[in-house]
Amino acid sequence: MSKIKNQAISPDHINYLKKVRRTKLSILFTQIIIAVLFFLLWEVLARYKVIDPFITSQPTRVIKTLVNLYNEGNLLRHIGVTCLETIIGFVLGTIVGTGLAIVLWWSEFLAKVSEPYLVVLNSLPKIALAPIFIVWIGAGATAIIVMALAISLIVTVLEVLNGFLAVDQEKIKLVKTFGADKRQVLTKVVLPSAFPVIVNALKINVGLSWVGVIVGEFLVSKAGIGYLIVYGGQVFQLDLVMTSVLILAVAAAVMYQGVVYVEKVLIKNNTHSH
Repeated sequence: MSKIKNQAISPDHINYLKKVRRTKLSILFTQIIIAVLFFLLWEVLARYKVIDPFITSQPTRVIKTLVNLYNEGNLLRHIGVTCLETIIGFVLGTIVGTGLAIVLWWSEFLAKVSEPYLVVLNSLPKIALAPIFIVWIGAGATAIIVMALAISLIVTVLEVLNGFLAVDQEKIKLVKTFGADKRQVLTKVVLPSAFPVIVNALKINVGLSWVGVIVGEFLVSKAGIGYLIVYGGQVFQLDLVMTSVLILAVAAAVMYQGVVYVEKVLIKNNTHSH
């Protein structure tokens, strides 16, 4: 069976696949080299006092801070708190935002009525609403999650709704001629066609959810990465601040790659189903 499969692939196609694989490895290798050189340069400049290690910290001090946080039992707790709040805000923003976009696509009247309000809410700096949420909801994890939801929700609604409206109208007319109702148009044409837009909204939501959670933690949290950044700044422990920022960068990158992985799985399953 494998022999037949190999014979079915032409030599040109095999060479093309090898070239694509080499290109991907070259890109990954270059990315790793850039990161290593960055941290090496940072360490060297700090050691030789070209930059002030008290202000900028340095990789060895960051590692020591990480070890101390872990030994104190605080590292995983702070990371876990922030990641949980971000994931909840991310999931809620995506589900509620997509649901509202479906409602607005379904009812043209509601879409027209809500259009100016969506524009205003999208333009409004959501961070300005943080003190209001704290007063309304109270200082705690719920206020932080609501902050993340507020930042990502309107963007998701607008992004997904525009994707729905951009679907080829000829496809919609075609399925309607075969007797499809609005629900069937949505599930068979609109949602599959807007899948790339929904995935892009997910990717945007990753960053927006992190922004909302960190801003919330700056204001009210007693645990989390945002709390560590604020605390480190207040007591002039810049090692703690830089360590927290690097943890935040890694966590956000991992979450983004998780969304990319889900996208690949869904695309693969969709391809096999067809």
